[in-house]
Amino acid sequence: MQMETKNNLVVTRFPPSPTGFLHVGNARTAIFNWLYARRMKGRFILRIEDTDTQRSTQQAIDAIFEALEWLGIDWDEGPYYQTKRLDMYHQYLERLIDSGHAYYCTCSPDEIETMRQKAMASGGKPKYDGTCRNKGLPKTPQAVIRLKAPPSGTTVVEDVIKGNIVFQNDELDDFIVCRSDGIPTYNFAVVIDDMTMQVNTVIRGDDHVMNTPKQILVYRALDCSLPVYGHVPMVLGTDKSRFSKRHGAVSVSAYRDTGYLPDAMLNYLVRLGWSHGDQEFFTRQELIDVFDLEHIGRSAGVFDSEKLLALNADHIRATPAKALVALLKPFLKRHGAAVEDNELLVKVIETLHARSKTLDEMAQSALFYFAEDIDYEEKAARKFLKPAVLEALQLLLAQFESLDTFSEENLETVFKTVMDQTGLKLGKIAQPVRVALTGRTASPGIFEVAAIIGKGKVISRLNKAIQFIEAKPQ
Repeated sequence: MQMETKNNLVVTRFPPSPTGFLHVGNARTAIFNWLYARRMKGRFILRIEDTDTQRSTQQAIDAIFEALEWLGIDWDEGPYYQTKRLDMYHQYLERLIDSGHAYYCTCSPDEIETMRQKAMASGGKPKYDGTCRNKGLPKTPQAVIRLKAPPSGTTVVEDVIKGNIVFQNDELDDFIVCRSDGIPTYNFAVVIDDMTMQVNTVIRGDDHVMNTPKQILVYRALDCSLPVYGHVPMVLGTDKSRFSKRHGAVSVSAYRDTGYLPDAMLNYLVRLGWSHGDQEFFTRQELIDVFDLEHIGRSAGVFDSEKLLALNADHIRATPAKALVALLKPFLKRHGAAVEDNELLVKVIETLHARSKTLDEMAQSALFYFAEDIDYEEKAARKFLKPAVLEALQLLLAQFESLDTFSEENLETVFKTVMDQTGLKLGKIAQPVRVALTGRTASPGIFEVAAIIGKGKVISRLNKAIQFIEAKPQ
């Protein structure tokens, strides 16, 4: 089901408030809007809703940009900033005043609280009673501006995800559209932004459902057509409560910093509330090709860190080693290995592709390739670096020193020769060599490991292992 719009060009937007990091739930909303715009060959707009000047920070703005760029979410327009659009908001406020759809109100907070208590005491809704509605008051320093809400009838939100949602107008009061300090309220500013930016498809979290009837009233007061609305269920933790820090990292940047691939994060967040048959793994282009609004579910998505980790491992395996080089380098550097030889890194990554769940895990697994010296895991050394393998290691060392070409094929031939000379099976020789070269008992194939480490380091590490065995008390 694709949405028809007036000019047949879908325009979506993502309007974060810069009061902190980009939460995974908000990131999912951004992805839905971006994917739909890309699928429909429309426009995607980035807007920064920074009218909460006390909580908005440049640091948060920068963090949002970084997270979106890491995810590969690009925008066609913006970023627009609400604080730079105040003159436009006031033009539309004057239009509402002049047309009789809004009015100045001078009721004090205490007076409004009294109204609400009185309404509740009589079984009504705690709302503003319209005291200033028909007074025709002029603008004053303490006055707010209120929109005239219809006293009866219904306002229907036609939601492409949830279906029609009906609100009784007598439950809505004449809500404030501009505070006394001249700053417009959210429900007014968002309508002016969407209207002037020609946004015609609004996909957002269902925590905004209660705001929608008020926004519809602003559209109608300005005699403007409504956008298509789709409210997405929230993201929950595994205990079905709202996703928070106790369930795992909640910021997109935390997953970036621990070695998740952006395409894996994109894939996981899209599937967290949308489906395309039983398919779980999607490339970025596949998502652009098939994403729609019809298959966004009505029930909340449950964020499962283990599923995300498994999907990330799938994406690492599916990504060519060459494409992972630039992504892996920062993690290697973090662990003390600054590697500039890209061809060497490609070879290293190819050995770790199938066994790494994150880039950070891959970097840690790769450190033995680049280390000048190797520390043995105590249990591994005790089990495998024993006098019984001393002869085999010495024979290997002699053979390696005479090799002109240190290839996997030549190394395998050397191992077979030593096996014949000693009568030992491959495992009895390969495992001690693995500990000698890597410091541990688990690693990629011993021939490819030795070939990548290179002749010089292999000889050095075998010498060290031989000396380690010889120094042991007999």
